Amino acid sequence: MNPSKTAKADKELISELKKFGYVKTYQKNDVLIEENSSIQVVPIVLKGSVKVIQSDNDYREMLLYFLTPGDTCIMSFLGALYNDDSKVRVIVNEESEILLLHVRHIGELTRRNPEWNSYIFRAYHERFQELLDVVNAVAFKKMDDRLHQLLLRKSEITGKSEIHLTHEELAGELGTARVVVSRLLKQMEKEGIVELGRNKISLL
Repeated sequence: MNPSKTAKADKELISELKKFGYVKTYQKNDVLIEENSSIQVVPIVLKGSVKVIQSDNDYREMLLYFLTPGDTCIMSFLGALYNDDSKVRVIVNEESEILLLHVRHIGELTRRNPEWNSYIFRAYHERFQELLDVVNAVAFKKMDDRLHQLLLRKSEITGKSEIHLTHEELAGELGTARVVVSRLLKQMEKEGIVELGRNKISLL
């Protein structure tokens, strides 16, 4: 695998990994891995994007990070490696093509494939940094800044300025109430940042 600052699996590594799993197409909101469930596969995104979410005991959710082409869910990998239940929920963000690695092959890959290990270590570093960003945002940033950054990130991932989702879904990803999100979006519309439609938000 070529040296890179980002943990993106290249074509050569993907070709090798396909021997240990299978490729499947998923639609938006399909659940790849359920929270507290046994992990059977480790996903690697080939096309599209997925989001990784965690909930608390009151079923409130928080978006941890997105996975885009070449990314894997390091938390799913660690759960599979140590035969632990999933601590997160992995949900398809848009129509996506996913390579699903069978967990029974994870140990073999880790022992015998140095390029896989390099990829995993970089992925761990990136996901850890993203989790630190989440902690920093929750602790120090105002909700309007967090909402704007989330909308920008969603637009960046899909390559579209129009984002199709409800205020309820946005609130869930931010770990806040729907009424808070609705109020902030109306304020952003007044400021000319967004245009609101039925279950859609357009970044201006």
